[in-house]
Amino acid sequence: MSDINGTEIKLDFSKGKGLLPAIIQDHESGKVLMLAYINEASWTKTLKTGEAHYWSRTRQEIWHKGGTSGHVQIIREIYADCDDDTVLFRVKQVGGAACHTGYETCFHKNIDRGGRATVAGEKIFDPEKVYKK
Repeated sequence: MSDINGTEIKLDFSKGKGLLPAIIQDHESGKVLMLAYINEASWTKTLKTGEAHYWSRTRQEIWHKGGTSGHVQIIREIYADCDDDTVLFRVKQVGGAACHTGYETCFHKNIDRGGRATVAGEKIFDPEKVYKK
């Protein structure tokens, strides 16, 4: 393997038609908070600001995580996988909740081997009040 130390990384946005998966993990607890997608513009904005920015596949626009709710994600560390086509953001989750439904993590549904789901954890905030829906 060649020495990459100190060289600027070039993520491979070509594999996912311009989008790469970003796994978001709480820097302190290690909990996986969410999975999102980044494009080159959101990647650049994340690096520039130190706060997580993603590409919304639904709205077809960059979104600043926590821009509406105040539950921003402050980047503590970033890792790229061996193929440079997936990133891991280790973040400080402001407000204690990453999920837009009010839970700490988007992965709050525990599925048993029979396919039945139970909710793990409690809501941290009421999304109707936060997002005024």
